Amino acid sequence: MTHQLMEHVQSFLASLPEKTGIAQTPIPGLTAICATKPGGLDYAISRPLVCFVLQGEKQVAMGTSNLTLTAGDTLLITADVPTASQITVASPNAPYMSLVMDLDLAIVAELAVQMDVPADTNDIAARCAKTEADVADAALRLVRLCNNPQSVKLLYSQLVRELHYWLLTSAHGAAIRQLGWPDSHSQRIARAIEFLQAKFDQTIPVDDLAAVAGMSPSSFYHHFRAVTSLSPLQFQKQLRLIEARRRFMSETITTSSVAYAVGYESVSQFTREYRRMFGLPPGKDRDRQIIGVRAAE
Repeated sequence: MTHQLMEHVQSFLASLPEKTGIAQTPIPGLTAICATKPGGLDYAISRPLVCFVLQGEKQVAMGTSNLTLTAGDTLLITADVPTASQITVASPNAPYMSLVMDLDLAIVAELAVQMDVPADTNDIAARCAKTEADVADAALRLVRLCNNPQSVKLLYSQLVRELHYWLLTSAHGAAIRQLGWPDSHSQRIARAIEFLQAKFDQTIPVDDLAAVAGMSPSSFYHHFRAVTSLSPLQFQKQLRLIEARRRFMSETITTSSVAYAVGYESVSQFTREYRRMFGLPPGKDRDRQIIGVRAAE
């Protein structure tokens, strides 16, 4: 079934001017990814999503957790967390291919109320399991719409709902269900993460984050670390550095300007921590990225 899904994703990508890279499908929240060679580390804040790996191999790191994904695997991410990912196996004859769908929390909440799916007591935000047949079949029928734009408007919403249903019955179901519970640990930590993202450049006491989550400071710290595998301070640091890197790559801006803009008071500390995370100091990292983009062109 995943082989058929790959063929339809490949057919959709073949219809586009750019055959590789990240392609938004006509279906909201559904993205196809294709790469013909291994890539560098990609740092991002991942939202709640599922990723179906159809061919090739990818590694995903989140905090201290590391996952290796191969064809037939489904990656689930249940919180907005900093991740580092890298396509490790891909070639022109066998490109890396995957399909990514944002999870619709309203659909999850509605279905979870109607279904007898047990809650997951494991708070971890990223996990991997084999793609189950019913999930792959629903994803396949959704992808088929991409080559028939007239059908998308009429059919996509019910197929997205069905795919969420099968995901809730899958090995990932208990973890996804937590996203639909307004007072679950996952939702409480999600509120704190959203608050932290909005104020990442400010100093925020853990007690304030715990209050946002509606937890005691000790309980909040425990569950935050269980979800993200990071302390709140480490999480905020990664938010700042990822945002700094994004600004370096999209704007002509000095190191000191970026450091202060993302909340650092010391440029030397910023440079040191930037290098520790990305492997190079800011200026050299930007030069490397520019060279990489020119080479790709």
